[in-house]
Amino acid sequence: MAHIPINHPARPLYRVLSGLVGLYILIFGIFGLVETSGDSLFGRDDVYALGLRTNLAFSLVSVLFGIVILIGASLRGNLGHFMNLTAGVVFLVVGIVMLTVLQTDANILNFSVATVVVSMIFGLVTFATGLYDKVGPPERAEAERHYRRTASTDPAG
Repeated sequence: MAHIPINHPARPLYRVLSGLVGLYILIFGIFGLVETSGDSLFGRDDVYALGLRTNLAFSLVSVLFGIVILIGASLRGNLGHFMNLTAGVVFLVVGIVMLTVLQTDANILNFSVATVVVSMIFGLVTFATGLYDKVGPPERAEAERHYRRTASTDPAG
């Protein structure tokens, strides 16, 4: 059984962090769309938006993903929890994949090292948000707290 905290007291803070990540991605995507309008979809030009390299495809994906993260941050149930966990994994995987293809023609999203670093940071933030924003009934939250207290004091386990 996974022991993810339920009804963590810092849940609102984590939702705000996730919302800020989503807002930045949305604004980045909008600025990127303005900067790359008229360019080819997977162009590899030196086009920057908010300090990160982009192309039309990456800007479109950023707008969509920013909206999804904002929706996930605003949901109070466990759907937002799963959306944040998934978004964190997606950011981390995309960052690693783009790092491996950075200097090749497979760099279809026009990533740079700075973009990879930001993707990894956003992945860690949204994944951490997903770990701490799980919602459940108070009885289940108390059972989880009891499990953590007894597991840490039990010399056998």
